[in-house]
Amino acid sequence: MKVFLIGFMGSGKSTTAKKLASRLGYECLDLDALIEQGEGRSINELFRLEGEDNFRKLEYRYLRSIGEKQQAVIATGGGTPCYHGNMDYMNATGITVYLKMAPTQLHSRLKNTAGNRPLLKGQAGGDLVQSIVQKLEEREGFYRQATLVADGFSLDVPALADEIVRRLKK
Repeated sequence: MKVFLIGFMGSGKSTTAKKLASRLGYECLDLDALIEQGEGRSINELFRLEGEDNFRKLEYRYLRSIGEKQQAVIATGGGTPCYHGNMDYMNATGITVYLKMAPTQLHSRLKNTAGNRPLLKGQAGGDLVQSIVQKLEEREGFYRQATLVADGFSLDVPALADEIVRRLKK
């Protein structure tokens, strides 16, 4: 079974994926890293050169290429669930876990790296907070469709792993 971690950028999906995969004995995959490796360019370059629409098409293709993996924890991009039926696909092929965080918590994590994130470039201070609030509102409807919702700020990975195992046994 696959476990897809979803949530806003900065919510800890990549870090949690490594810990959770280790705990479950699963392979750990990072969708953004797969795209960068496969395309030979960074996510920033892809956004800048190809635009968001083309990036989302690549994301769709790479997400579905993971389909062959039977036991993997996949860290998705923050926008992955919101495009091309990706949320329905992930729910149909695995367990989705939303790492939920408040805008102020996300701001704390993102304020020093916003310039490295295509959708937050040029944002700082109050503008960054407002941008996070706006994007989070746009995406929340997709995120809420997750199988499980976990507090991304004070995440208990062992407890999350136990809950995933319980759900897999059903």
